[in-house]
Amino acid sequence: MPELPEVENVVRSLAPKLTGRRLISAQNWEGPALGQGIRAVRRHGKYIVLDLDHGHLLVHLRMTGKLLWNGARTPYTRIEFLLDDGSSLLYDDVRRFGRVSWSDRLPAQGPDPLEIDAADFAERLRARRGRIKPLLLDQQFLRGLGNIYVDEALFRAAIHPRAVVSRLSLPRALRLWTVIRELLSEAIALGGSSISDYVDGDGQRGRFQQHHQVYGKSGEPCPQCGTPIRRIVVNQRGTHFCTRCQRP
Repeated sequence: MPELPEVENVVRSLAPKLTGRRLISAQNWEGPALGQGIRAVRRHGKYIVLDLDHGHLLVHLRMTGKLLWNGARTPYTRIEFLLDDGSSLLYDDVRRFGRVSWSDRLPAQGPDPLEIDAADFAERLRARRGRIKPLLLDQQFLRGLGNIYVDEALFRAAIHPRAVVSRLSLPRALRLWTVIRELLSEAIALGGSSISDYVDGDGQRGRFQQHHQVYGKSGEPCPQCGTPIRRIVVNQRGTHFCTRCQRP
């Protein structure tokens, strides 16, 4: 599933082309967005948001969704928006898990990990219970993180994915805050992670998958200590970590 860095790159690729344009019509979609001007294109967690004259067009790519400017139609093209300059915006989705909808408000979620400051992050951690990985995946705690970047962040911070949140010291909490911001910024700069279907709005694949250290690396040597990376299931999510570098 595209996460914060991937969605950010879709937004950055589409914003210059869509801002100031008008949605004229659509194939296979109806709603109040049609006929409205696009005032801005931005990210809200994992949502691509088109701010309209009235309300918002919300796109959540889920597992296999793609939002492409002037893309070629495929058997998986679910929606085609026509813009006032003759260009088009295609929504492709092989597995049909994604969502395109109009709303007069944004989804209520937690703060953005690139915007929350260190003190607020540590305070939010201190107020929560449970295990660290499920918490970081909770969009009400932080919006935008998913399986890839949670695994990678916990490895960089040397925190076990099943660590109890209430037992994390303040220095470890602050280290995790720093690591998350650095990791996301690096991934955004490299276009995100293209593991299967992800491309940006111009159809370009990301390159950050080449820099994954643990995600999808089960059985491979840890880049820090050489111990084989282990895969376990945490709250029904496949989880990759180093048993030596990330001790409970």
